[in-house]
Amino acid sequence: MYFLNFDEISQIPFAGQIGNKVNRKIALMAFIIVCLTFSRQVFASSSHFGIIDAIEDEIDELREEISQGSGEPTIAFSGYNWKLVYADPPSSSGPNYFSVSEENVWVDGEGQLHLKITKRDGKWYCAEVIIEASLGYGKYIFYLASRIDQLDNNVVVALFTWDDTSSEYNNREIDIEFSKWGEAINENAQYVVQPWTKAGNMKRFNIELDSDYSTHIFDWRPDSIFFQSLRGHHSSPPADSYIIESWTYTGSDIPPTGKENVQIMFWLMLGNPPFDGKEAELVIKKFEFVPSDEVEPYE
Repeated sequence: MYFLNFDEISQIPFAGQIGNKVNRKIALMAFIIVCLTFSRQVFASSSHFGIIDAIEDEIDELREEISQGSGEPTIAFSGYNWKLVYADPPSSSGPNYFSVSEENVWVDGEGQLHLKITKRDGKWYCAEVIIEASLGYGKYIFYLASRIDQLDNNVVVALFTWDDTSSEYNNREIDIEFSKWGEAINENAQYVVQPWTKAGNMKRFNIELDSDYSTHIFDWRPDSIFFQSLRGHHSSPPADSYIIESWTYTGSDIPPTGKENVQIMFWLMLGNPPFDGKEAELVIKKFEFVPSDEVEPYE
């Protein structure tokens, strides 16, 4: 009897869709499930039930490893480990397909993170990364190196916090987002403290850049959240002319810290394809976090 090794399994179409950064045992488990179904048909009336039992034991072991997180792919960027999001069938975000393939998520030789929306086999795949650490109060700084003012109307960039362990405090969601949300007449940027439907919890504005470089910040404190967008790459504005927009939120929906994580999501509005039918790419030069006790107060 011939068995495929891990390298061969990674070439199976299912494994290729997941991407070579995923723990190969996930692909192996999928392959074993297929083998198990086939084996039950072939060996149902024979004396080879030991093979089936061995396969079932391996599946149980792999499921345990994956449930403990050993199967989650990660990528190193800006001094942090980030989990990659995989969703096929589509996730509730959009809904959209999310891929962890190197076609969709990678770090280049200069240390820049690339997220790309691609079309494969008739499906549009988006990309998302989630920092493993919970950072808490402080200044979150995203240095972007893409023309976010020229996104297709259906493309969305989201820089945000999210607590996946609890829905309290609106999942501790704080957002900086860039999109026209499917409508050409809409402004293309917004700051949000959830729930966005509550009056005063969202600041919408229009962003126009003259280069690829922009910086986007939120400074989260117990009694306020300060948002700012700058031209170029700066942790604070060298002069007022660098400021694109600023907003301070002091409302009642400031969440306390918990088990939230920073996430960067590059996705499609309602899962709809780009209007122009073209793939899209987002480049993040760097992410930086400064704890609140090290941040100078904003005037």
